[in-house]
Amino acid sequence: MQYWKNFNRNQKILLFSTLAFIILAIVVLTIQFTKTEYEVAFQNLDATDSAAVMQYLDGQGITYQLSQDGTTISVPTESAAKAKVAVGSQGLIQNGSIGFSEFNTSSSAIGMTDNEFNVKYRNALNGEVSQLLRNMNGVQNAKVLINLPQESLFATDENQDTASASVVIQFKPGFRASQEAIDGYFNLIHTAVPRLPIDNITITDGTDGSELVATVKGGGSGNLIGAVQDNMALQKKYESDVENNVRQFLSRLLGPDKVNVLVTSTLNFDQRTTKEDRVEPVDTENMQGIAISAQKIQESYTGTSSPDSGTAGTGSTDTPTYPGGSSSGNTSSEKSQSTINYEVNRIHNEIAASPYHVQDLSINVLIDPNPALSTAQQTTLNNQIQTMLQNLVRTSLAENGIDYTAANALQNKVSVVSQPFVTDDGSNTGFLASNWQWIAGVAAALVIGIIALVMYRRRKQQAEEMEEDIMLPPVTELPSISLENLTNDSQVRKQLESLAKKKPDEFVNLLRTWLADE
Repeated sequence: MQYWKNFNRNQKILLFSTLAFIILAIVVLTIQFTKTEYEVAFQNLDATDSAAVMQYLDGQGITYQLSQDGTTISVPTESAAKAKVAVGSQGLIQNGSIGFSEFNTSSSAIGMTDNEFNVKYRNALNGEVSQLLRNMNGVQNAKVLINLPQESLFATDENQDTASASVVIQFKPGFRASQEAIDGYFNLIHTAVPRLPIDNITITDGTDGSELVATVKGGGSGNLIGAVQDNMALQKKYESDVENNVRQFLSRLLGPDKVNVLVTSTLNFDQRTTKEDRVEPVDTENMQGIAISAQKIQESYTGTSSPDSGTAGTGSTDTPTYPGGSSSGNTSSEKSQSTINYEVNRIHNEIAASPYHVQDLSINVLIDPNPALSTAQQTTLNNQIQTMLQNLVRTSLAENGIDYTAANALQNKVSVVSQPFVTDDGSNTGFLASNWQWIAGVAAALVIGIIALVMYRRRKQQAEEMEEDIMLPPVTELPSISLENLTNDSQVRKQLESLAKKKPDEFVNLLRTWLADE
């Protein structure tokens, strides 16, 4: 108790607090290390699957925790992997649908009727398609209803011979299906169900109720709609790219949040394919090709001619004017023939034009004027920006075949306007930037001063409280002996002896005081 009384109030509070903290820490650590850690093993279950999994876990002696909505089951962490594999191998999770495995079990000892077979077959087909869709990326749940045509021995209309499918897909939160993924859904259902054209498939988004449209072959008007959507998306992306490039370029010149850009374009998506067959000479100067073969024939003859024979026309029975005879003479002949075959360049081109080209482009720029610049300087700056943007437009419209080299050819396609920006509260930003700097500096200094003053007062108050809590050491009270009331020396001696026995420390202090006084 004497040791306890030597503690002051703060020391006693600190001791009790330490003991309480140690006890609390021991309790918390004991609970933490002895409790069972659970891990989510099965989620997004319906009532049937949850009951099947719970029954299996009870049979295996595995503890579990069921969520309040009954769709999630948690098992101990050390048993989670084993439970997942075991439940998956048993095929207990069907997500509310059955598959063709249902035919492995017979509902009757004598077999099943045709009606029972048709019902089970349709349910199994719906379940198989639903499971296929749920295995796709981003699909959380899928509900499928397939209407199969009735078998008939008689000829029926074409529409009655085809199946139809109605599908509701629930996507995962934050997932947005692309057009390629949507086409994949249509193709998957189309190939899984016999005699099911894509036109007879209806897929609805279960989140917002919108209908998904296919662009694959057989999708009806989806081909046109998909092409238009792709063209609009491409045009929007082109305008966004031009707008971002212009904004980034001007932001380095004017500063951030000092420029706003609006881009409008017209893209031509006409696809053209050109085929041409051209023949060109190899030697363009002489307009000749390459000689691939040459043939030259030359003949010459030299000899003596023979005299004419016959009877001279002198008699009455002879032929008049017939030559009677001539003397022989020399004769010669010459023949020359040349053939050259030339080969030329034969060019076959098949040219496919680009998917699109920019037909028209306009850029509108709004600039927050700089108050530090004069009106003339601001006008000069705007003209320079307009010139740079005109060069950009001229380059983008180079494929139009229109000459934009004239000075005023692009004035209507580029607009630069200087106007103070309007803030959310209706005021504009057309004041000196230095004013903002001064206001920000004064506000920062004021805040720092207030924080420093509060911290100073708090520290001073804490120091005063600590001084009050510190207990001063007790002052030693020396015993007082009244010598005037004592009659003899024996009584004085007895009192001193009694004091020395009962309180030796005080007796020693008393002697020291007497000696110091003397």
